[in-house]
This record gives sequence, C-alpha cells and structure tokens, in this order.
Amino acid sequence: MNFEISKEPINIQGVIDKVVDRDAGAINTFIGTVRETTKGKKTLYLIYEAYESMAVKKLEQIGREIQERWKGAKVAITHRVGRLEISDVAVVIAVSTPHRAASYEASRYAIERIKEMVPIWKKEHWEDGAEWIGDQLEQVPYPSGKPEVKDLDE
Repeated sequence: MNFEISKEPINIQGVIDKVVDRDAGAINTFIGTVRETTKGKKTLYLIYEAYESMAVKKLEQIGREIQERWKGAKVAITHRVGRLEISDVAVVIAVSTPHRAASYEASRYAIERIKEMVPIWKKEHWEDGAEWIGDQLEQVPYPSGKPEVKDLDE
C-alpha cells in the first residue's frame, strides 16, 4: 500500500522503495519531523489523531492528482499518529519522476495538500498547556476543542 496511516515509527527507506522505478531520474523525499519550538513556545510532544479511513482516501486522491499533473510520477505517503516526541518523524512523502524538477514540485504539492484536506490533527503539548493545531481546525470551530469529522462519502 502506497498511502498509509501508521501508529508505529515510519520506515523511511520502505516508503522510498515503493516509488523506485527504472524510468525515474529522480526521487524526492520529504520527511516532516516534530520541532521543539513553534511560535516562540517550547513543545514537549505532539499527539496526532486521524480519521484513518478517510485520511487514506484523501492521501490516495493526492497521489492521483500528482500522477495526473506530473506524468510518470509515482507517489508514496505515510503519516504517523499517536504520541510523537521531539525530532520524531511525523510524515514521509516519496515521489519519483523522470526528471528532478517535477519530483521537487510534486513533493511540495503533496505536503501542502495534506495540510489542506487530509483529516489529521495534532495536539501540541507545551510547558504551559496544550492546543489542537491544524489547517482543518482553523476552518471549522470545535467548541469541545477536539475535531468531529463526518464521512464525506455519506
């Protein structure tokens, strides 16, 4: 499976191996990690949650969009959920294409689309509190502080 949500640490080489192709002249890998400082606040750890079945469908959609836009592209994306410590790997995106420029562009496209449309949320835990963070949360108010997601296929 090229598009996954994982509760376990991500095998970076395993994600890359999914896009190896004899016609690819480039493989671009984006590795998103947990940073310690965000907007001047020290992060202790993050909790990622996802509506897993819908998240996988959306990751697959991003893969199709990339293949339509960048001919010959192969894509694999794995996003981790659960508690992640500082420097842990949260997401790995691998894109192979016949030429290097396309692999850079497609990789950037993938991470921006993930933030825009995939139902994955993170709760940042700081020394002085915690808060749910994420583009999806900024678009819809959640009075309880935690997202509620409806199945878009219903």
